[in-house]
Amino acid sequence: MNRLLITSLALAALLLGACSQQDTPGAAKPSKQELSVQTVAAQAKGFTVGSMMSAHTVYVFFDPQCPHCGHLWQASTPLHNKIKFVWIPVAWINASSLPQGAALLTAANPTELMTAHEASLLAGKGGTTAPASVAPDIEQAIKANTKLLNSFGAESVPFIVTKDARTGQAVGRDGAIGTPELAALAGVDATP
Repeated sequence: MNRLLITSLALAALLLGACSQQDTPGAAKPSKQELSVQTVAAQAKGFTVGSMMSAHTVYVFFDPQCPHCGHLWQASTPLHNKIKFVWIPVAWINASSLPQGAALLTAANPTELMTAHEASLLAGKGGTTAPASVAPDIEQAIKANTKLLNSFGAESVPFIVTKDARTGQAVGRDGAIGTPELAALAGVDATP
């Protein structure tokens, strides 16, 4: 009975499709601010992939050590010709998160590096090799991204922010979703 319960709980955790932040003991929770696409666009530092001229922009807060973020990256790839994605690195999971985020943020070809990184991460190889040191401005940008994500009250990554295709209101969504759901969220057709 206990084995069945443990297996069921483990399966439920996998189905949620998200990684939670590692809590710092004694750290105070920030006050929650209203989710705003304009705030994310103005304050977050990320790299842009996909259709640069698209009327649809999807912002994705991600931790480079999160396998669910890797699954969302894979789900987003078929939509790169229809949607502009801005991938915003945060440092939630472990010590590799910040330097890997810095490598992705400063890459000459972020699409290529992100694809290789996520393939390595999902294969259990840890992702891209990160630099030994991170430029102070890039480190500060990733810390600011993390603070911004926390200010929205997000509890896991990936955390998607976009405008609802029907209402135009800002929406936030935790966890990885498939290509059809991502297309529907952005208000585009999922077929190639």
